[in-house]
Amino acid sequence: MTKDLKVAVLGGGAWGTALAVMAANNGHQTMLYARDAATVEDVNRNHQNQRYLGDIVLPASVHASSEAAEVLSGADIVLSVIPAQAMGAALAEMAELIPQSAPLVLCAKGIERSTGRLMSEVVSEVLPTHQLASLSGPSFATDVARGLPTAVTIASKNIAIADQVSVALSGAAFRCYSTDDLTGVEIGGSLKNVLALAAGAAIGRGLGASAQAALVTRGFVELRRIGHKMGARAETIMGLSGLGDLMLTCSSPQSRNYSYGMALGAGEDLSRRPLAEGVATAPIAAELCLKYQIAAPIIDATAALLAGEITIDDAVTALINRPLKIED
Repeated sequence: MTKDLKVAVLGGGAWGTALAVMAANNGHQTMLYARDAATVEDVNRNHQNQRYLGDIVLPASVHASSEAAEVLSGADIVLSVIPAQAMGAALAEMAELIPQSAPLVLCAKGIERSTGRLMSEVVSEVLPTHQLASLSGPSFATDVARGLPTAVTIASKNIAIADQVSVALSGAAFRCYSTDDLTGVEIGGSLKNVLALAAGAAIGRGLGASAQAALVTRGFVELRRIGHKMGARAETIMGLSGLGDLMLTCSSPQSRNYSYGMALGAGEDLSRRPLAEGVATAPIAAELCLKYQIAAPIIDATAALLAGEITIDDAVTALINRPLKIED
């Protein structure tokens, strides 16, 4: 793949818009699909997405439409930024519109809560003949939209596809590394959201930076265990889409999951909080740990906390009093 391709981005939120900016800045014809008419007008008329990205100015070459057929027609690459729990159904509706030759890059992170399947498994069922890839790594939408240096991983079971997409999307400020460990990249991108909820809750409860560091470090151990059981390579979990994404997501209020956790720990009203994918992922992650007989006390406690089964003080007490060896 070369520059000057048509990149179709499905999803007009902050992350979808940021990826559209990245693609346009890298010299591609870029179209953004958004269901909200006001967002489409804002992008096309004002070159902004004020609802999700504030005053960031978008390249004039980014065009938006609420017509999926227009956005997908002739696309060379499709970036799906549809929320994880809705992605399968949404892409099934667009199946006939997505060009067979265009790699479909899944850019939302999560595990289907009703089945425990990774996003590539969900999408493979509705688009069995399409080439799939996943984009994941430490990347905030505002950083990408502002053109700040960012590095991510592109994964596909077909390494040639991963390489091609990586070359096409890499630019001066956005670097893509390729791998064929699709499972590892998806696991890291999904579970870090759950651990970010735990880290945020610790800060929201006023437990301090030491507790936060302990939760993130021991949470990473749980992530490695699950990755190993599900077939991920250790170097993938240690890379950008595992450890790198975990470090970013568990340390900044820019992360929806971390900020949601902070509100949870502080006892705030959560009903008006923005979507945090870790909330949907936590219970199914705990079920997977049970299925694979993996010791994952932080993931278990986070799921129980979100379900209202325990308080954060109960969770802290249980974690502190749990006898462990360093290798556990």
